[in-house]
Amino acid sequence: MVKINISKTSGRLGSWHIVAGAIMTALGVYVWFNPAISLLALALYLGVAFIFVGCGYLLYSSESPSTKYLLLALLDIFVGTIFVINLGVTAASLPIIFALWCLAVGIVQIAASYQLHRLRLPWSWSLGSGVIGVLFSFLILAYPVVGEITITAFMGAYIFIYGIIEIWEYLTYKDLKNTFGKIS
Repeated sequence: MVKINISKTSGRLGSWHIVAGAIMTALGVYVWFNPAISLLALALYLGVAFIFVGCGYLLYSSESPSTKYLLLALLDIFVGTIFVINLGVTAASLPIIFALWCLAVGIVQIAASYQLHRLRLPWSWSLGSGVIGVLFSFLILAYPVVGEITITAFMGAYIFIYGIIEIWEYLTYKDLKNTFGKIS
């Protein structure tokens, strides 16, 4: 049986949670109020992620008899490099990519709703969601700024909520330390 000294552990973890929470909460607010910079940062992040994933595929391709992983590696590294070299173009195209994704998901949901209808299962929510997705994608394609605002709003909200959760975890660890400190 492993014994954990909760007061030592919660002190170190708690300190990190409050710092990380404050940084992430502030960063979430920054993302909301600076959408252009945030899209550039997201473009850089995506480019670097593609390069790393491509390198992983490249390493794995040496062990695989299939050339699929080598081709995926080269494609990912190529796309990632293009994203990193052309951050402005990548950032500007993110709303279009997001719109095309919304369009594809909307079409799939509409098709699925017809299948559900034929099976006499609830289908109206799927149809409604699909139609909204298709309409939203056309709205973004017509007005790309809507896509920029949506992407940065979601990104900022996620980062902000992450920061709040980190602060909540700090408070939770602090309570654990106080509770277990009294028992010991």
